[in-house]
Amino acid sequence: IEFFQTNLEGEIVDKIQECYGEASGIIINPAAYTHTSIAIRDAISAVGIPTIEVHISNIHRREEFRKTNMIAPVCASSIVGFGPFGYHLAMVGMLQIMSELKAVHDAQLAAQNEA
Repeated sequence: IEFFQTNLEGEIVDKIQECYGEASGIIINPAAYTHTSIAIRDAISAVGIPTIEVHISNIHRREEFRKTNMIAPVCASSIVGFGPFGYHLAMVGMLQIMSELKAVHDAQLAAQNEA
């Protein structure tokens, strides 16, 4: 597990790209970049790593402009409105995703070995 925090969009993109081939999953709170960042969206999409988006507040109950979400469509899941506990939920969710991916991989290997 590695933690990273920055307020700079380019550094977020760089960190996501560094995850390629190194990380099994990404948990991200893109904050206000949720509503504007095509660069972060593209980076998440490009690395192909399961990603969970976390927001401390419920962005769907906030200002109208916050209802535009550039990031969610490229994420496996979004967790909103649980405060800091959302990070815990994201960790549990990521463990579930990793378990499911491993099960699929193992089943594919077993099928290949039977063929």
